[in-house]
Amino acid sequence: MKIVHLSLFCAFLLSPLLRAELKLPAIIGDHMVLQQKQANPIWGWDTPGTAISVTFAGQVYSGKAGDDGRWQVKLAAAPANPSPQTLKIAGSTTRVVQDVLVGEVWMCSGQSNMAWSLGQTYTGDIEGAASRHPLIRLISVPQVGTQELQSDFKGAWEAATPESVKSFSAVGFLYGRYLHEILGVPVGLIDNAWGGSAAEAWIRRTTLDQEARLKGLMESTVKRETQLLSPEGKAEYEASVAKWEAAAAAAKAEKKPAPARPQSWLTGNSRPGNIFAGVVNPTLGYGMKGVIWYQGESNASRAVEYAELFPFMITEWRKEWGQGDFSFYWVQLADFKAYKDEPGESDWAELREAQTKTLALPNTGQAVIIDLGEARDIHPRNKYDVASRLVRWALVKDYGLKFPYRSPEYKSVEFAENRAVVTLDCFGGTLRAFDVPEVKGFALCGADRVWHWATGKILAPNKVELTATGVTAPVAVRYAWSDNPVCNLYSTDGLPVTPFRTDTFELTTKPK
Repeated sequence: MKIVHLSLFCAFLLSPLLRAELKLPAIIGDHMVLQQKQANPIWGWDTPGTAISVTFAGQVYSGKAGDDGRWQVKLAAAPANPSPQTLKIAGSTTRVVQDVLVGEVWMCSGQSNMAWSLGQTYTGDIEGAASRHPLIRLISVPQVGTQELQSDFKGAWEAATPESVKSFSAVGFLYGRYLHEILGVPVGLIDNAWGGSAAEAWIRRTTLDQEARLKGLMESTVKRETQLLSPEGKAEYEASVAKWEAAAAAAKAEKKPAPARPQSWLTGNSRPGNIFAGVVNPTLGYGMKGVIWYQGESNASRAVEYAELFPFMITEWRKEWGQGDFSFYWVQLADFKAYKDEPGESDWAELREAQTKTLALPNTGQAVIIDLGEARDIHPRNKYDVASRLVRWALVKDYGLKFPYRSPEYKSVEFAENRAVVTLDCFGGTLRAFDVPEVKGFALCGADRVWHWATGKILAPNKVELTATGVTAPVAVRYAWSDNPVCNLYSTDGLPVTPFRTDTFELTTKPK
């Protein structure tokens, strides 16, 4: 009996030692890419108090696991290096991370148009077959919606191959491929996009709760949470799941497609803070050059709110990462939905304006794609031009190359009698009307605020003269102000003019 007791006692003493194990997050693993020319955090977990030694590129860095077991060191800045290196980490155990490259790292975020895979594009089959790029590395973060901050995810870095790229973000991969081929350095791409996601889900919940400008959003959030977490709300959801299970079983028996599974908002992609906690937080702080973003469709009905929410998100991400004002480039909403015969109001136009206003933040850029959408599909298949317009911003602003990169934007307007003359900032280019000589897409209104299509004529390299039947004394101009506008004004560099309005009339998406 004494021997048994002694054995149990020894096992009790040894169990912490047997459990002690150095752990690394998925974002730090074989085939990873480190951001060049900046100090890169490396972190993981071990038994509290354990001394940690990290060896990379001939240098040794020391750290110590804190009371929560987490440790972190920062690697010294290093230039791009396409030669595979090892990262050795020693603690209670030892891990050797293989095939580590140094180059450019970009995060690819947003909703379904960023998540849209290369294989789903029009020529994704041949693009995939041609994509053997061992120096481009990809990692995808699974979609986890939760209010509990996650520290890790299931995933792994892999090289770009015909097999791996087909399921990866088309915009993300094509953007990264341009960088790799033009700059000649390794590129790492982190895809964490989630289809249908709302911007508020991408922000830390506690910061949303404390932001006075978003008080209305968070009050409605708490109200919805209270209802869904009530006994009645839970019963209603369980009933919908049971109904779906019966319908899915019947469909399977009849060899028909199963109906969509009911989604719980509580664990979904719209609840404020959910995506930040489940998707963003596990990668928080990983060294990167910047973010490319394609989102806004889910917030279009709340465009006025988005004008506060979107720049707030960018600012908060920059604070969270602790890497300064890293580059943040987004895709403006494409043209979508039915054409309208008469000019008028549009929530999508209002969302585009909110995106354009966000250019006031430093180190931001916008790819205008008002000409690349599809009226009957919210997911335009042409992701190649999207990626090429996005990457122009990075090539010029981040890497110092000389390319046209910015779509013309509204600068000023002058009214005289029945005419309006709009001046645009063309950023070094000049204006041209695509396909036909007449400029299309403009509307004028008088004091009655009734909009009429305008006839446009290019007067100078950056000026357009406008008149409209029925408007004898115009007071405001709008361009491409519609869900799916007919517009044809470009710079001679091939970049479409950014949709705009000169008025300050109350918008339709202003909270009531």
